[in-house]
Amino acid sequence: MVADKGYDSSSFARVIAELGAEVVVPSRSNAKQPRLIDENLYKDQNKIERFFNRIKHYRRIATRYDKTASSFLAFLHLAAAMTLLL
Repeated sequence: MVADKGYDSSSFARVIAELGAEVVVPSRSNAKQPRLIDENLYKDQNKIERFFNRIKHYRRIATRYDKTASSFLAFLHLAAAMTLLL
């Protein structure tokens, strides 16, 4: 589970660990016991956020203009392909 510092709480990290996932949430700067994280995994979060920001530039995706799930998914695939080509 990759998240930003806003999700830094011991109860949140405990629930994620109980589900069997790795917790990749950096500790806040005032944490008494900073959590060690995989920096490479955390850097990938930025790539994912930038990708979603780019596809939201297509109005049909940002506003869910399509009425059916299949046509929304089809345009989502098209927008993702166009974004990755640029």
